[in-house]
Amino acid sequence: MFERYTEKARRVIFFARYEASQFGQPYIETEHLLLGVLREDKALTNRFLKSHSSVESIRRQIENHTTIREKVSTSVDLPLSNECKRVLAYAAEEAERLKHKHIGSEHLLLGLLREENCFARQILKERHLELEKVREELAKVGPDLPRLPQNAVAAVATRNLFGVYADLTQKAIDGELEPVVARDLELDSVIEVLCRKDRRNPILLGERGVGKTAIVEALAQRIAEGKVPPELAEMKILVPETELLAAWAPSGERFEELATVKGTAASVILFVDGLLGVAGMAGNDTAENLAGMLKFALQSAEVRWLSAATEEEYKSASASHPELDKIFRPLHVKPLDAAAALEVLKARKERLERFHEVVFADDALQCAVELRESYLREKILPGKALELLDAAGAAAKVREGTPPLEITESRKKLKFIVHRMDSAIGSHEFEKAKFYSEEERKERQNLRELCKKYGLEDAPAPTVTRTDVEQLILKLNVYPYDRT
Repeated sequence: MFERYTEKARRVIFFARYEASQFGQPYIETEHLLLGVLREDKALTNRFLKSHSSVESIRRQIENHTTIREKVSTSVDLPLSNECKRVLAYAAEEAERLKHKHIGSEHLLLGLLREENCFARQILKERHLELEKVREELAKVGPDLPRLPQNAVAAVATRNLFGVYADLTQKAIDGELEPVVARDLELDSVIEVLCRKDRRNPILLGERGVGKTAIVEALAQRIAEGKVPPELAEMKILVPETELLAAWAPSGERFEELATVKGTAASVILFVDGLLGVAGMAGNDTAENLAGMLKFALQSAEVRWLSAATEEEYKSASASHPELDKIFRPLHVKPLDAAAALEVLKARKERLERFHEVVFADDALQCAVELRESYLREKILPGKALELLDAAGAAAKVREGTPPLEITESRKKLKFIVHRMDSAIGSHEFEKAKFYSEEERKERQNLRELCKKYGLEDAPAPTVTRTDVEQLILKLNVYPYDRT
């Protein structure tokens, strides 16, 4: 039955069966299929349901709608409901309509939108997903096939080449990157340069803290959402360690390897932050190696480079190595004004609140922007204000004190159990997943009892106010340990 299904689509069905078993349901319903899509295909989810809160709200809505019974063993092969069977038939029809050979998770999403009276369609329509719009969007980007090098040799070469790197595109798909606002113009300029025939290596120039890295992360998010030209749709943005690049530099052999791996180089954008500052240092052997590596990699290989530097760093580097002007296209990043910086803080405060377990009052955000001249004078908006909020959140956490050891140990154990459960689900080891799911339930109950024991059950998260930010600024001015 599932011969034409991609691996990702098959995993959606596996996860749907798992979700149904956890709810104690006798059939796999359309809402379980929707949960399977959300769990397995984060790229598709990010494209059409962009915020993490939307995904969480869907799960809560399904939980509130469902009469939860005793869990069914995951060894039981739960049947599909009649609605789900029609969804799968619709998915096959949608694949044919789009002239796709395989049935992927995107076709399952279209199938859910076609099943008019099902609960999953109701959920999606409430979040403004319409069949025709989703169908048109998917027709633009093509089928969801595995994004791998063309053969096993290429895969091995890629792993060898990038032994130490961060894959920003994957982080964007997983929802790990911060939201980026007020930088659409700069982001569009980066995309335009990357799509050119010649000199298609952008370098972002601006002062420290202006938000150059945020623009690169915004590009990764656009790629993950499929909102880029087809030429960039399959790209990965990789961030290797500068020290690793220096080790490759003397012979350029790693980049020669990259250039010879068919299809690998053309799918990579390397983001290197601060490399030019090193390359511009006169009399430095590493700098000479890096400069030689740059010239080889950028002129001989197909890899596209995206770099960032201050104006002074680029001026110094290009004075020592004039060929850089023939390789990079400078894009100037200006500081944000106070209003735009405040919007950045509002967009990012939710993650800071989760990390520090505090609540930032609106006047604290306003204060962080207004009083920026009193703190870290060498840095500019929005970086300075973000650092100040981070420091204020940390100070509030310290002020609250350390929770009792029992609670700390319980939270640590809970995190370990959840990690093991996710790993078991990812490996389709559903018996293990069931065991860890039960352990998670027990440990959460234990944590609730411990919080009640120590009077922390209903304790509100501490609030960071304007006064807290002002006091922090005063302390930092008296003890300016964070001015480097």
